[in-house]
Amino acid sequence: MASVDDLQRDYRAAFLRYLPRGEEAPLHMGYEIGRSAVVDGLSILDVVQVHHDVLLEVLRDTPRDDLPRVTSSASEFLGEVLATFDMTQRGFLAEG
Repeated sequence: MASVDDLQRDYRAAFLRYLPRGEEAPLHMGYEIGRSAVVDGLSILDVVQVHHDVLLEVLRDTPRDDLPRVTSSASEFLGEVLATFDMTQRGFLAEG
């Protein structure tokens, strides 16, 4: 089972790869991070806290003019990471 520390390490690496150009490969890594978090039994709250911590780290070094792009990219990346949680919840609700 992966830990929150593992999640944070992997999340940070993928997010930092995604930020410069918004490419598909690191975005796909975000999806896989979310899938792994679900499989490993981590909660959506764990993921959101990691996102928040990593985003705060990035924002400390982000020039003011670049804040809108960074925050928009952060939202897109988080959405991709949370996609598996959404699919899992929908599947659970459909079975119920």
